[in-house]
Amino acid sequence: MLKKYRAKIGLLLAIIALASCNALKKVGEDEYLLTKNTIYADGEKIVDEDINSLIAQKPNSNLFGYPLRLNLYNLAKENPDSSFQAWLSKKDKREQRLNKLLSEKQVKRLGESFIVSGYSNLFKRIGEPPAIIDTSRTRKTIDRLQSYYGSKGYFNNTADYTIVPTKRKKRAELEYEVNLGKPYIIDSLSHKISSQELDSIYEKSKSNSLVKVGEKFDLSKFNGEQERLTSLFRNTGIYNFQESSISYDVLRDTTLVGDDQKMAVQLIIKNLNAANDSLTTYRYRVNRFKKINIYADYQFDDNKDSLESIEYQNYTIFYKDKLKYRPKAITDAIFFEKDSIYRDLDYVRTNRQITNLNTFKYPNIEFISDSTRTQLISNIYLASRPKYSLSLDFDITRSNLQLLGTAFSASVITRNVFGGAETLSLSARGAIGFLSDNSSDETFTSELGGDINLTFPRIWLPFSTERVIPYYMLPQTRLSAGTSFQQNIGLDRQSLNSVLSYNWSPTNFRKNTFELFNIEFVRNTDPNDFFRVYNNTYANLDEIADDYVNNPDFADFYEPTPSDTTNLRLIIPNGTAGFTNALLNEGQALNAEDLSEVRSIEERRDRLTSNNLIFSSNFTYQKNNRQGISDDTFFQYRIRLESAGNLLSAMTGLIDFERNDNGQDLVFGVPFSQFVKGEFDYIKHWKVSNTNVIAFHSFIGLAVPYGNSNNIPFVRSYFAGGSNDNRAWNVYSLGPGRTQNINDFNEANFKIGLNLEYRFPIVGDVKGALFADGGNIWNVFDNVDDTDATFNGLSSLKDLALGTGFGLRYDFTYFVIRLDTGFKTYNPALSGSDRWFTNFNLKEAVFNIGINYPF
Repeated sequence: MLKKYRAKIGLLLAIIALASCNALKKVGEDEYLLTKNTIYADGEKIVDEDINSLIAQKPNSNLFGYPLRLNLYNLAKENPDSSFQAWLSKKDKREQRLNKLLSEKQVKRLGESFIVSGYSNLFKRIGEPPAIIDTSRTRKTIDRLQSYYGSKGYFNNTADYTIVPTKRKKRAELEYEVNLGKPYIIDSLSHKISSQELDSIYEKSKSNSLVKVGEKFDLSKFNGEQERLTSLFRNTGIYNFQESSISYDVLRDTTLVGDDQKMAVQLIIKNLNAANDSLTTYRYRVNRFKKINIYADYQFDDNKDSLESIEYQNYTIFYKDKLKYRPKAITDAIFFEKDSIYRDLDYVRTNRQITNLNTFKYPNIEFISDSTRTQLISNIYLASRPKYSLSLDFDITRSNLQLLGTAFSASVITRNVFGGAETLSLSARGAIGFLSDNSSDETFTSELGGDINLTFPRIWLPFSTERVIPYYMLPQTRLSAGTSFQQNIGLDRQSLNSVLSYNWSPTNFRKNTFELFNIEFVRNTDPNDFFRVYNNTYANLDEIADDYVNNPDFADFYEPTPSDTTNLRLIIPNGTAGFTNALLNEGQALNAEDLSEVRSIEERRDRLTSNNLIFSSNFTYQKNNRQGISDDTFFQYRIRLESAGNLLSAMTGLIDFERNDNGQDLVFGVPFSQFVKGEFDYIKHWKVSNTNVIAFHSFIGLAVPYGNSNNIPFVRSYFAGGSNDNRAWNVYSLGPGRTQNINDFNEANFKIGLNLEYRFPIVGDVKGALFADGGNIWNVFDNVDDTDATFNGLSSLKDLALGTGFGLRYDFTYFVIRLDTGFKTYNPALSGSDRWFTNFNLKEAVFNIGINYPF
């Protein structure tokens, strides 16, 4: 057997040897290629990422152990221009002949071209020079380590390094050893504060100090205490407090005989230096608001003396000619109050709420102190946005359903509609896209729609909610209505919707949305085309009908197929309707199995072709602790609860609704949907190194029909597969349960989704990913009886599908384009051991194109 693979093994060893030599191509005889850094503190290996980031020289990056970027760099020529010149000079008159043929200028450009030198520059740009051990950078690392541990109280620490050659040629590791010594301990803590008012504030909060007696000296805690005190003072009336006024005297305690490791710390807070005179200082004083002036629609060239004004609830509002806003709409956005102390928190909240009004630009807030330096006059200048604005948007999109889509929208915005900073938006949109798989004979989808939105910068209810939802939570009420026409995603449909919603954000990281009314009417415009759109369902029905071809009562139901006139098929829609009616209502089924399957097909057709009226309320809570776009260690989750049809159901005792043959109550001739639905969506990212991230996503959702419904409307159901879900299956092709893609659009009312992805850099802006996607959909608590499709307890978890694969992404900074390749690793639609790796090959792989990361 060894002989069989000897050639392949030899080739592999040759490739490894070649790659190894290429890595050392630009490493000199007396030089070492750095392969590893290790830091030891008092003999203990340090794995802390922050400490290891202090190392000035890192080994070359690698892709699963292979130094790709280093080898790309080594492919570049050192001096490609000189090589070209040498080639020109190699033969007599070569340069002269080229100059005559191309011109001297063109020959020069040829030397600068990509063909001659461009590829070398490209390899240098995307590659990485060899990390040859540089002792100057090593000493820089030593200085950084000593400085870091010194900031942690180890003032007498020493550090050194050792170059450790490895067994491999011209390669070495660097080991850094830090001897910490004894740490310095804070033995006493005192303070010297020039301002009596500051001293009083400090005394009340010093128990919260980050610097404590008996703890090691830690510079980060001293910096944190400076920030804490600055925030404390600026939120207790000291509007002009400066962090630079805080300093510390740190002295060794010489009164302790024989012990030189203890320190006496004194907090010093100096007076405020005058703006233009460094020798003049002022005591910090607590400031209260004496007067608050608001300048509405202010232009900087306005003459203040010519402005008119009104007094409203201790605010003075200045305006020119006519005040365009109700005073309360403006003052509700101001968190400063007369006779109250200044707080930075109120300053931030005022800026946020004024911006949230979407009526004014970012405000300019001025504070003027009186001669006693205890009272403030605040001038708030509000420059209005244009009354009307037009926005045009053109987007290229990608989704689970669409391989590629384009969308165009136009919006007209009217601000301050009723004088209370309300915003009215009228918008129209159009979109067209190519479908991402072959689930339908159609290759594209289109949508046209329009919406009207009215937004109030407050909770719009007949009673006050300010105690529960104060204005600093940025409350909004949105009233919207819209319509859309959609083609080729299932049946063509028209939808009408109207929403009354409230949203508010207690913090930057938490958001609540409550939709009091969400009314949606969905009308299928071509129900007779059901079997033309849902080809798999038609094929199942037609296969059953093959056994009834010779029945003369069924003769009108069939037509010859175009490819074979001797082969008959059911006519759409008359033949399919007649055949179904004959079996279900006329008792002409040959066996119970045919009857059961045709009944199941008819129930699905009836559900997907029926119009839907969804009258629901829902609440969504979101939390996200991400600090910014560069924060790669964060979590976010979303909880959503929805209830539909309960209000209409309660009204059945007061209103005599019409009923259909199934006993369902009708509103405007349409049975209203009744269900409860809950969802939990969770995302977590871990930064495992400076460039590598592990991302996890989980989702669970359940919709339970009851009362007036025995199933969930198509628009509220779940599906599996696609570029943002399980990437080893096309959209709508996974599930339900262990069924084998029995329908063209497979959907259900219960879903579990799990995703894990490891993201890493490859070359430059090209990133890579390895992923595993698990999940499935099932029917539960509805009218589906197929045990293969239903969730039957914990035993059904064995039907969780698993897809694994890899992805390439190109980072354009503002967005990411990705190509993910998914392989069916565990397919619940198969039996026994065939479930594992049966279709695990490139031929059966699913290729997904996406924009931005899936989670």
